Amino acid sequence: MNLLPLAFPDAGLATPRLHLLPAAVSHAASLRTYLLDNHDYLQPWEPLRHAAFFERYAVAERLQGMAKRNGEGEALHLLLFSRASGELAGVCNFTNIVRGAFQACHLGYSIAERWQGQGLMREGLTAAIAHVFQNMKLHRIMANYRPENARSARLLASLGFQREGQARSYLQINGAWHDHVLTALINPADL
Repeated sequence: MNLLPLAFPDAGLATPRLHLLPAAVSHAASLRTYLLDNHDYLQPWEPLRHAAFFERYAVAERLQGMAKRNGEGEALHLLLFSRASGELAGVCNFTNIVRGAFQACHLGYSIAERWQGQGLMREGLTAAIAHVFQNMKLHRIMANYRPENARSARLLASLGFQREGQARSYLQINGAWHDHVLTALINPADL
């Protein structure tokens, strides 16, 4: 099933300050710079990464896989570029897309340390979520965060995500298993 290329504009999505582009191998240099520049900042919230993870060939391979999953409608991997500078400011991923009776996915995101606190992730996610609901016709987006991640809690609440519970020892992050708060946003057209 090849749903996504028909639904996502080739030119991406534009917001006042961001250009959201689907992941492509041509973004390898930008994504590698983003990962290296923000390694220490993002590490507390991500799995442990070996040095090879940051090599250009590995970044390009992951982007190739992301583009394939985008094309097959299994995910929507987006890169958020600053319209002013052209710099990669963040990423957002709608993954584990399940169709049929579920019509749902998981959301993950990160923003560069230098761009935090400016509302850019909210701006980008607002546009991406609208696309996921209106064009991809998904019913539910699930997003989970560690209880101590107050920024993510505020961001998701501001986007309308509602807390649905807490999962013990949910994901292995930074070398240890951590609890996560479970939240979800329902497509308003389905309410």
